[in-house]
Amino acid sequence: MSMRMSYLLTLVLAGALSSAAAQPAAAPEQVARGEYLARIGNCGCHTAPGGADFAGGRAIDSLFGTFYAPNITADADTGIGRWSADDFWQAMHNGKRADGSAMYPACPYPNYTHVHREDIDAIYAYLRSLPPVQQQNRAHELSFPASARPLVSLWQWLFFKPGSFQDDPSQTPAWNRGAYLVQGLGHCSAGDGSAPGARIRNWYAPSLYSSAEAGLQAWPVEKGAALLRHGKAEEASAMGPMADVVFQSLQYLTEADAMAMATYLHALPDHDTEPAVRLLPVRQADLPAVMQRGQKIYEEHCQDCHGRDGEGSLAAPALAGNRAVVLADPTNLLNVIRDGGYPPSTGGNPRPYGMPPFGFLNDVELAALATYIRTSWGNAGTPVSSANVTRKD
Repeated sequence: MSMRMSYLLTLVLAGALSSAAAQPAAAPEQVARGEYLARIGNCGCHTAPGGADFAGGRAIDSLFGTFYAPNITADADTGIGRWSADDFWQAMHNGKRADGSAMYPACPYPNYTHVHREDIDAIYAYLRSLPPVQQQNRAHELSFPASARPLVSLWQWLFFKPGSFQDDPSQTPAWNRGAYLVQGLGHCSAGDGSAPGARIRNWYAPSLYSSAEAGLQAWPVEKGAALLRHGKAEEASAMGPMADVVFQSLQYLTEADAMAMATYLHALPDHDTEPAVRLLPVRQADLPAVMQRGQKIYEEHCQDCHGRDGEGSLAAPALAGNRAVVLADPTNLLNVIRDGGYPPSTGGNPRPYGMPPFGFLNDVELAALATYIRTSWGNAGTPVSSANVTRKD
């Protein structure tokens, strides 16, 4: 090869690699829109606790092991600095990296595929506007068969179909906007939204199709919108992973978008769901002693805040008639009692009251307390056996 041809080839390759970097700066309006969309799409999953924004490294637990979110800053070597807008669209819409390899669905592209191209381009413009961060991506820690990355292409062939959201002309603009956000950037069905819900980080994500679980069908739309934006609406609070979602993402919704999402969720069909777990029964002969033990623990540790009859107070929610308390799957109640927790701190709930942890309770005591709460004051929950108490590592 002649020196001239070698030089020309070098220029061509350099031009191809730097095509993304050479793109003109996006308009400020597009960048600002991209920032908003990145927030409500919860792109903050790419930010590790205490780490640089979007530089990756955040651990995402799953049934198959631990995924580590990649660096999506504009760094050319460790991020997506060499990706063009078309490459980014290919990833979000088709689940394919810039090199053509299939992406794990830990990135919720099965939902993002419904997002319009102009919105994906705005998110890309926002990410490109931020300082690049050089940080190597951490390898996932997965068990077989998930560790065999070529099988992801097979999964996509079997279970993933790229698509695009289309308005339903029979519905209102608010319903359509809400459907677009819930099904797309909100990726609500990635964690729940269908019977019988799902497991997320050792919590149960209750179904949005059941007003007995997390559905908003029986709520006023305004109340549902408040819960989405503030993590608090009258007696309802977001806890566990959902509190993180509100804090990192949903609190930044505009009022109109929160109302649109609540409008869509309010209109979902309402039906009962099959329990995600089957509780081992408490023997009927043992139940009086279990209730007595649970009542004693409640009176010693819970009654001052939650009330003698579970009626609640300014500092604590009511437990009587609380649908989160009587879910068929008691995981969330057990988690809150054992580990405590706080609703998210948001503009509409800046100083949330929290629940202290009661990790000093053993399995028998924890099950007894949960049983007492789930079956008292008119609550019709199922008793919880100590064998159903799952300890966290």
